[in-house]
Formats: sequence, C-alpha cells, structure tokens
Amino acid sequence: MRRCFWTTSALSVFLMAVPVLSQEKGVAPPTASFGGIIPMMLIMFAIIYFLMIRPEQKKSKDRKAMMEGLKKGDKIITIGGIMGTVHSVKDTSVVVRVADNTNVEFTKAAIATILKDEKTADKAVKNDEVKEIKDTKETKEKK
Repeated sequence: MRRCFWTTSALSVFLMAVPVLSQEKGVAPPTASFGGIIPMMLIMFAIIYFLMIRPEQKKSKDRKAMMEGLKKGDKIITIGGIMGTVHSVKDTSVVVRVADNTNVEFTKAAIATILKDEKTADKAVKNDEVKEIKDTKETKEKK
C-alpha cells in the first residue's frame, strides 16, 4: 500500500513538472491570445441577440402597435379574463362595456388581446370554459 502511494505521488509530481522542465530557457510561457477569444464572444453575442433580445423587441413593437390601433367598437379580452367592447379610448386608459349599462375603465396595459372577429371571441370563450371544466374535475378528484 505504501509503495503504491509513493509511486502515485512521484508520478503526479513528475507530470506537473514536465511542462516547466520542457520549456527552453528565455522563452516566455504561452498565453491566451485575444485572437481566439474575441470571435467566440461575438458569436455568443449574436446567438443571444437573435434568440432572446430580438424576439422581445418584436413582441414589444407589436404590442405597442396593438395599443395604438385600439378604437371604439373593438372586442377585447383583458389580462384578468374580462371580455368586452371598447366604449371609449383615452390617453392611458380604455373604457370597456362588459354588459348593458356596465362600463369599466382599464389601463391600456391591462388589455391582453383584441379579438378580430366573432369566431375568435367564441373560440376564446370555449377554451376558457373547457379549462374551467378541467380545473373543476381536477379539484373534485383531489378531494
């Protein structure tokens, strides 16, 4: 056991010393150059830009265009799930008619989507109902 320990430690010392002993006198050890690092950094930045930054900028631009295009009579869904029709548009807020003689004022940031036609609105309502039914079934099963 002792012989194995000395052999292993002697071998590890030798392997660590080989690079130092193999260098010529007066020659500086090799260092990392920026020629290899800079292209790698540029490639990584390009990947991050096209996978993360650019899609977020596009989403933000589309959302801003949606908010600027909001007009009276548009059917909308808020982030809270309330569906209604735009009654009037102000600078930073929107008055939404959710039922007869029931108007609610929301900030423009609270609008999730603008429904283009009746089919889209029906589909959104149907998806919410299906999700609600699934949620109720899951809670009943847990009890």
